[in-house]
Amino acid sequence: MRRRRRPSFSTEPDLMAYLRATVWGPAEFVGMPPAWLVTEGILAGIVGTEAIVGTALLGAWAGRPALADGEAGLVCVAALALYLFSVGAGRALVGITALFGVCLALHAPQAAAGVVLAERGRVQSVVVTSVEDGRAAGGGQDRYLCSVMDHDGVPLKIRIWRGCGEATRPGDALAVLYDPKGLVPPRGAAVEGQGTPRDLVPWFAAFMLANMAAVVRSYRLPGPSGTPRSSGRRDSARG
Repeated sequence: MRRRRRPSFSTEPDLMAYLRATVWGPAEFVGMPPAWLVTEGILAGIVGTEAIVGTALLGAWAGRPALADGEAGLVCVAALALYLFSVGAGRALVGITALFGVCLALHAPQAAAGVVLAERGRVQSVVVTSVEDGRAAGGGQDRYLCSVMDHDGVPLKIRIWRGCGEATRPGDALAVLYDPKGLVPPRGAAVEGQGTPRDLVPWFAAFMLANMAAVVRSYRLPGPSGTPRSSGRRDSARG
């Protein structure tokens, strides 16, 4: 059985150049990257973001847990990572992009639920039955959790933390935003601007920058080169 030969390097600089191209991408251009290459990176990031966030929003709106819980978003992140590998992006930048993509996918369900409640949610007054300090309970959460019931005496299955504070006592009334279709868990209506798409902006920005850098630095000049070549499709497309 023949063994595959490893690429040989005549000098140490060749080895360092190969490692740098493998880890961070070859970036074989002089000066600023071509505009079409930057555009490709931006479009790839936008498509990836729409897939990650869009699946969570669709799942929350239609009540499909496999989409609403962010699992489909993680699949989209994996698909984007495969795309970056296919165009010859550096391994480190692929990993960084995937990491920010995972963070975006994990935060998207809460934002998607906020969008659904903002569109079709209704406000209901509930009564606090007990208050628990998340830090004292050993949960590691810097917030208070309120168990509540509606005015018919039916307890809600989820504890409320928005609007629940240190001064809240059993018997107090809280405003809760709920989904009439019951597809999205209720949440306190006292605090605005939390669990909304604005929470995704930092993750979106980091994901876009990392993805664009990965695509831009994947560029290889056509023709013979001292570093290993990328696929023929890439060379012909970028010639």
